[in-house]
Amino acid sequence: MSREMQTRPIGSSGIEASVVGLGTWAIGGWMWGGAEEKDAMAAIRKSLELGITTIDTAPVYGFGRSEDIVGRALQSVPRDQYQLLTKCGMNWETEEGEYFFDTNDESGRPIRMHKFAGKDRIIQECEDSLRRLKTDYIDLYQLHWPDATTPISETMEAFDRLRQQGKVRAAGVCNYSADQMLEALKTIDLASNQVRYSMVSRDIEKDIVPLAQKNQMSILPYSPMERGFLTGKFHSQSNFNAGDTRANSKWMQSENMHKLERLLDHLRQIASGHGATLSQVVLRWTMEQPAIATVLAGARNAHQVEENAGAIALRLSEADLQSIDSKVNELGLAS
Repeated sequence: MSREMQTRPIGSSGIEASVVGLGTWAIGGWMWGGAEEKDAMAAIRKSLELGITTIDTAPVYGFGRSEDIVGRALQSVPRDQYQLLTKCGMNWETEEGEYFFDTNDESGRPIRMHKFAGKDRIIQECEDSLRRLKTDYIDLYQLHWPDATTPISETMEAFDRLRQQGKVRAAGVCNYSADQMLEALKTIDLASNQVRYSMVSRDIEKDIVPLAQKNQMSILPYSPMERGFLTGKFHSQSNFNAGDTRANSKWMQSENMHKLERLLDHLRQIASGHGATLSQVVLRWTMEQPAIATVLAGARNAHQVEENAGAIALRLSEADLQSIDSKVNELGLAS
């Protein structure tokens, strides 16, 4: 397959993204039960080898650890051979902003997390991310979560200033509602909205996707595999490492797990017909949905990257796609 067929534009930004991107939340370790740095570095390098050139990270992933690992892993790679996507607006250092939740860092120290998107804070966070990522610019800079204590226009003005300074190529948001997207678009041309999306988490189809299409924005879906629950690796008795929030997922409830297993059986039949894995079918289904630019798939090691990359060459027929949607609807899983 040609390189052209493996990339898609992110909105009208001029940034070309690989159709599968590497999500690095798990690499940071926080809320995922830890992570091995050696494996994480190998995963990033393997991604580039296999055509996954879009790397999505954030300061809060391991409280700087993920960005630091990404920066070191890519240090010797020519800058034009990959796209760096990172975020801002999560504050665990002060009480500024909108309170979000209580958590613990990797050492067990309690932390109060806030969403804070004040202009000065955003500009400072960008400098910190540039330093950790060891780069002069960020391709796509995204607000991680909306902050009710800061006017959206103020946040977008900060993004615009960073873009004018050449420190970011394009601005995006994450977890924005349709109304918040409209408000932001009054100040800046947004390239994208990064939102949770999978074949069993589909709320965005109602209004966010149509609005993105109307405004030449892309959707960057995260958790396309429901944090692993669509890979078939877990069951109702699965054990998780300390700090792994998946232990409390709704999918660990027996009734939900039973429905999910029936969907997975259906997906396995499709995968078998294509000589593919469950994960590859799930990723390919996601790529085929409207407005999708790059599907963000997490990986902790090179083996998981290799499996994710296999979805790039997979082709699902229209009948395959329709049968998946029908099964999801039949089981009442499309939330």
